[in-house]
Amino acid sequence: MQASREAESYAEEISVEASDVALPELAPEPPEQRSRFYLPLKYKFLLTCFLACAWTAFSVWLSVNWVRDLASVTTMAFAVIAITFIAYVPGFMNAFLLSSLLFDRKPSRRMLGTYPGVTILVAAYNEAAAIRDTLTSLSRQEYPGLLEVFVLNDGSKDETVALANAAIDELEFPEGMTVRVLDFQVNRGKSAVLNDGLAAASHDLIVTIDGDSWVKRDGLRKIVERLHSDPPDTQAIAGAVMVRNSRRNLICKAQEWDYFHGIASIKRMQGMYHGTLVAQGAFSIYRRKSLEQVGGWPECVGEDIVLSWALLKRGYRIGYADDALVFTNVPDTIRQFALQRKRWSRGLMEAFKAHWQLLFQRRMSTLFIWWNVCFLPLDLVYTLVFIPGLVIACFGYFYIAGPLTIAVLPLTVLWNGIIFRIQSRVYRREGLKVRRNRGGFFFYALAYSLLMQPVCVWGYLAELIGLRKAWDTK
Repeated sequence: MQASREAESYAEEISVEASDVALPELAPEPPEQRSRFYLPLKYKFLLTCFLACAWTAFSVWLSVNWVRDLASVTTMAFAVIAITFIAYVPGFMNAFLLSSLLFDRKPSRRMLGTYPGVTILVAAYNEAAAIRDTLTSLSRQEYPGLLEVFVLNDGSKDETVALANAAIDELEFPEGMTVRVLDFQVNRGKSAVLNDGLAAASHDLIVTIDGDSWVKRDGLRKIVERLHSDPPDTQAIAGAVMVRNSRRNLICKAQEWDYFHGIASIKRMQGMYHGTLVAQGAFSIYRRKSLEQVGGWPECVGEDIVLSWALLKRGYRIGYADDALVFTNVPDTIRQFALQRKRWSRGLMEAFKAHWQLLFQRRMSTLFIWWNVCFLPLDLVYTLVFIPGLVIACFGYFYIAGPLTIAVLPLTVLWNGIIFRIQSRVYRREGLKVRRNRGGFFFYALAYSLLMQPVCVWGYLAELIGLRKAWDTK
């Protein structure tokens, strides 16, 4: 499922894609034609909630015997709690997600008459292997406005600075783009260098990009257009992050499906209801004024999610640009993958500590905050109950995992099919090809959660007991 020839290479020249054409004249696109029947968003939300609740009620009715059988060998309380988080809560989530994907009709992305200046912050720590590629992708951007790029070196111990400066000297950057390195000798953390970059920025739109990413050449233009096409209270847009090094090994191939299916579908759903919960650091755009209002990036390991929740707490909207693509290098070892997901879990806990008031805010996206509350018991039950249940099922005891488990959770297959069709259409419009990554899909479908959810529990516990925080993955 490799996304494009851009994502297949680290250093060699990139071939021209179907999407690599000259920009058309900058004029507003015609508004999207609505069908005669238009359902307002709040009614879509209510209908989706009703369908998800109806599916959950059906699951409860279907699982009566399952609960009774499990209670006969444990207790009724254990049976109800276990099956709630093995079947009912995931069933509600899957039904809500599926309904939302079917109802999703976002406003069309329109081109602008004049494109504003953008400051791009590239946080880099020990990125010698990738920083030239990142700068190469930026040098090929089809953006008609002014661009200012800061490579923010966070005390790298390798050749990041030398290679970045060499790339700046050797690459041909378009007219209107300035690029320079801000070399901070001491490693202080990503949030610190991002805030320094924000203070040095000349423009009112701020884009963050990781130092090991390749931005598709129309990515900046499209994320800016999405920001200006969305409702006026939109203060940030999350770009679409896809996997660049998916051919490396099986763990990278599985993550390709996670980004292509799981993460993309969640962001699409959250954006539909005006509350994408994470404008990720790998590729997002912000309005400078709103960043300054919340004090910039906080000092923590989950700086992007904590910042995003700070914006949401002020009543702002965060959107999602499904066609503003960036390809990033994902962890290629089990250890690095586990450390990354542990950090993400700690970031979620940090967000709750800092912005728990979001649980009581009157807006549609509040549902997703409560949704995240369920992640801790979901991951705990999956790790401590469902995985052992799979083991005992191998010996013929189907109290926890068995045929009825599959009967109660069929929506997973259905929503995966729907998001595959949606994502495939996005790729076709972008002139990209979806690779048949069968091995990665089977690992993603059958074993990925067995690895990821225990790691998430590790992250939650590490944050709760106050273990030392570190970025870990470098």
